[in-house]
Amino acid sequence: MRERTQRQLDEVLAQGGGGGTHQNRSERDTFAGMYAERLGRLWAVENGLCFGRLDNADQTSLYIGRIGLADDEQRRLLIDWRAPVAQPFYGATPAASMGVTRRRHLQTKGRKVIGVDDDLLDLDNLTDDDVATLNGEAALLASIGAMRTGRMRDIVATIQSEQDRIIRSDLGGVLVVQGGPGTGKTVVALHRAAYLLYTHRDKLARRGVLILGPNLTFLRYIEQVLPSLGETDVLLSTVAELYPGVTAMVRERPEVARLKGDARMAEVVARAVRERQRVPRQPVDIRLDRYTLRLDGRVLEAARTRAIRSKKPHNEARGIFVRHLLNALARQAARQLGKGMIDDDELADIREDLRTERPVKAALNRLWPYATPQQLLIGLFTSRERLDYAAGEFSEAERGLLLREPPRQGENWWAESDVPLLDEAAELLGDIDPAVLRAGAWVAEEEQAARRAAALDERQHQLTYAKEVLELTGLSDIMDAEKFAARHLGDDVYLTTAERAAADRTWAFGHVIVDEAQELSAMDWRMVMRRVPTRSMTIVGDLAQTGSSAGARSWGRVLDPYVAGRWREEHLSVNYRTPAELMAVASDVLKLVGPDLVAPTSVRETGTVPWAASPVEALADLVKAEVVEGGHLVVIVPESGVGEFGEIVTRAVGGAVAGPGSAALDAPVAVLTATQAKGLEFDAVIVVEPELILRESPRGASDLYVAMTRATQRLGVVHSGPLPDALVRLERHPIT
Repeated sequence: MRERTQRQLDEVLAQGGGGGTHQNRSERDTFAGMYAERLGRLWAVENGLCFGRLDNADQTSLYIGRIGLADDEQRRLLIDWRAPVAQPFYGATPAASMGVTRRRHLQTKGRKVIGVDDDLLDLDNLTDDDVATLNGEAALLASIGAMRTGRMRDIVATIQSEQDRIIRSDLGGVLVVQGGPGTGKTVVALHRAAYLLYTHRDKLARRGVLILGPNLTFLRYIEQVLPSLGETDVLLSTVAELYPGVTAMVRERPEVARLKGDARMAEVVARAVRERQRVPRQPVDIRLDRYTLRLDGRVLEAARTRAIRSKKPHNEARGIFVRHLLNALARQAARQLGKGMIDDDELADIREDLRTERPVKAALNRLWPYATPQQLLIGLFTSRERLDYAAGEFSEAERGLLLREPPRQGENWWAESDVPLLDEAAELLGDIDPAVLRAGAWVAEEEQAARRAAALDERQHQLTYAKEVLELTGLSDIMDAEKFAARHLGDDVYLTTAERAAADRTWAFGHVIVDEAQELSAMDWRMVMRRVPTRSMTIVGDLAQTGSSAGARSWGRVLDPYVAGRWREEHLSVNYRTPAELMAVASDVLKLVGPDLVAPTSVRETGTVPWAASPVEALADLVKAEVVEGGHLVVIVPESGVGEFGEIVTRAVGGAVAGPGSAALDAPVAVLTATQAKGLEFDAVIVVEPELILRESPRGASDLYVAMTRATQRLGVVHSGPLPDALVRLERHPIT
């Protein structure tokens, strides 16, 4: 199949060059894009392409794989795992066999089958030949016991029935997936994205799917899952990346981040905008060469009221404010020039003359200035006076937390908690025409509108042409006209849906998936909800693991302001990651988070007992002893010990990495904080100074619970300070 697609692509590319009509070139580019996209999907899914077979009671068999394939006669060779006919592979049980006698799991390496596992669902309907070829070990336990690779793997071959039910849940509304560590929340969410794109392609292909993760390390960890399932056009992002053009790199104190995430900040930003719309009570004199014009308080207030009543954003309402004042100034100028009654044309001429006068422009810009979100927030957070006006309901101490020094030239000034505030400001301010920003001068709103109308006309012309080409070539059913038009408009490079969405702050997605959703602040949620006006969402998290002081304490408190009574919750209760011996210790830590909380049930035991060792000076030797051959070890440390313990570990083990990022995922040993390790998993984990983790973090118990549940095989604790009571069942390591 891949070879055939490659030949088709080569044939199309062989017709390259600038020859032919515009229509010929368009058709050639369309086919090339289609074949290239298909080829990319085939390359991405080759590893483990076919992973199962269903033997049915009617003596038919179906092979199940990552995508659907057919031969030249359109006979089905492979069934896409998301197709309805494939659902028994995940849902059939001995009590409800769904017409299946045997479910066979195939383990492959490249194109070679290296293992076969069978689930018997209806022994009575198996033939003698079938019985003679049965195989035993469960594919699930083989998968969860395998070494970690540093990247999340898909579970398409081992989806369990409770996971499958969630994956195939309806598209509409908000689905909350609450589950403890190791229950597969993330991987279920990713497979749900692939399923929804397969099942609702027409609805989602144009608007796209957004997946939000907690940090860039996490996104690198999961980035291979969807391509391996045949989906390559989904936008992976963090909250910090949702505002195009801003890179949020400043590390902020937890108390400042908590305050900026407070829902009250929405009103602070709104008041900061209104502060830019205040007009002076005293008259404003504008001195020109031949006369002086005056704007008194009554005229100024009338112009301000008219602009505010328009309900337009600040920058767009400025046109109304300016027109009102220019009309008043034009009538004054007419009187001072000795003109009597003048008609509308004469008044318009005087108004346009005044618009170009430097003193008039300067006065109008002072009275109702254009503003970007960055200008607004920098002006707010660097001015005690503006903070007192906008954040008057905050305490003096809180306003002091928000006050900052102005940015220096070239300085990265933004923190992650600033991003939703920038987004809030952008909603209230509205757009400024890019030409205005480039020119450094404000142009007439009528000119802006004319340019936008011309651009819209040109785009409509291109879209009409694209539809005609697609209908003529018979491709209208498989190629989107809007995407085709965008590809051929001028000299622009073709952008995927995900690329266009990433560059457009106002993009409305067809579906949004939020992972580690318990970490989002109230202001984060306001920004996320703007990205999905249909409220079609999958929200994945565990309230017991909330580490952010601005994070969620209940899903109802998060969602009821947006979708009260219109969200549903599913629970994942089985821990596929953490062995029972390790989870018993983690369960004691969970009681510190909430005495009534119950940890998920582990599906396996390994016989490996978690241990404790002291003092910390033994860390280097312990790390060297715990290095996993062909796997990954993480050392989880308190925030205050990142530098010290990172240096110890990187000196002790060659190739070890301290800090987050792709390098940490690929290294045999990594040093991370609990926040940085959230959502990740490793073969072995060593937690350093757990008492410090409890004390330093705003929600230390949750962070320690996260740290204790990252391992799939082995867990140890190293400490010099006192060991928390919750860890008393740890056995002492022989080294101590």
